[in-house]
Amino acid sequence: MSEELIQSLKDLVGPKGYVEGEDVGERYYSDFRGIGDNRPQIALRPASTEELSEIMKLCHGADQPVVAQGGMTGLVSAARPQGSEIPISFERLNQIEDVDAHTGTMTVQCGTPLQIIQERAAEDGFIFPLDLGARGSCTIGGNLSTNAGGNRVIRYGMTRDLILGVEAVLADGTIVNSLNKLIKNNTGYDLKQLFIGSEGTLGLVTRVVLRLSRKPRSQTMAFCALPNFDAVVKFMQYLQSSLGGSLSAYEVMWQGAYQATIDKVSHVKAPMAGEHPFYVLTEAMGGHQERDQENYETVMGEALEQGLLSDAVIAQSEGDIADLWNIRDGVVEAMAAIKPTIGYDISLAIGDMEEFASELDRRIGIPYPGVSNFIFGHLGDGNLHVVVKVADQLPQPSREVNDIVYSLVGELSGSVSAEHGIGMLKRDYLHQSRSPAELDLMRNIKTMMDPKGLLNPNRIFELTKAA
Repeated sequence: MSEELIQSLKDLVGPKGYVEGEDVGERYYSDFRGIGDNRPQIALRPASTEELSEIMKLCHGADQPVVAQGGMTGLVSAARPQGSEIPISFERLNQIEDVDAHTGTMTVQCGTPLQIIQERAAEDGFIFPLDLGARGSCTIGGNLSTNAGGNRVIRYGMTRDLILGVEAVLADGTIVNSLNKLIKNNTGYDLKQLFIGSEGTLGLVTRVVLRLSRKPRSQTMAFCALPNFDAVVKFMQYLQSSLGGSLSAYEVMWQGAYQATIDKVSHVKAPMAGEHPFYVLTEAMGGHQERDQENYETVMGEALEQGLLSDAVIAQSEGDIADLWNIRDGVVEAMAAIKPTIGYDISLAIGDMEEFASELDRRIGIPYPGVSNFIFGHLGDGNLHVVVKVADQLPQPSREVNDIVYSLVGELSGSVSAEHGIGMLKRDYLHQSRSPAELDLMRNIKTMMDPKGLLNPNRIFELTKAA
């Protein structure tokens, strides 16, 4: 990186638009997984799309690679700078520009935290239904770049389903403005889909039009114990039939993940006595609290009578709802408390999940006796989170365990990444979920849009393998 380029970038963005040297704090080279070991020489903080465009024109002319950064809550090391990459942080692009009550849309800058978006939507009687545990720190740009899912995909879909338009800057500085508020817009290629889920490798998104939903007038919830996995599946199907479109969450915890949460997270209390093989948190949202609560309780009672449930606790107040969600959210704290561990984010057909869990225990248990596997996730959309605790001391045999987990996912035709992305950590296993033809096409798209390989290089796949 030349001093001439650095000075040109500093002159462009002004004193508030960069940090350099010892002032480049951990925030610019660490993420949720821990502190990185590559402090960059300079980090840029553009304040507008136009400023980012000029940054990329300078970097493109100098063949300077960059890495995009949002809330740094990612789990696949996609935003940590590698080599001489310049971090581009979107922390100053954090404004909500417009809430349109007529179209049910919100236009936001990409560095806006998810929780701020949720709270602003609520002020006007809407919800932005994307929701995940990192809501207070993660940004909408990062959510978009990985096509985040979260807790309510079963009803509202992934991030991809909640985006109507984007504005992005390409590798050479070209601004692509595809912002619109239209649900139906069948005018050729849907260009925004190039950027959603591409982890910043095809363009840097700066502004987004979000699709909002009217805030439901009721929320009903229960935490349930179930005797076996067959009951878990049948109970979900029963709720989908009985509650229809109001079912908004169906979160499952294998017994080990539940017990670890109860044991390790002080503010989470067991809602019921005894031990059970499976636990499910269900939520429904509707239009009339009293009527919906009565119907929900009737549905739960019938499920108990049919033997689908071993026990159930039904929320009776907003405080109860918060307490029950704390159990599901607390599993992340529990997994942090039992480190060192190795975490996985996978998708499987629901019918393959029980086989996956039992076969994983068997395969990892052969080389690593005493292994503990903790499984939980968003069953309604096929997404499981798997946490493997192999040993009490580092180093972890992560490569060996990765091979076991991802080869099993591949055998079952699953996805090695449900909602966290590929980044640097999963690229060697992408072939387990994508065919050679698909990988070649993705590389060709990358080469066409970023021929110099400057945007988040070597994320998803290595550029040296490009056609």
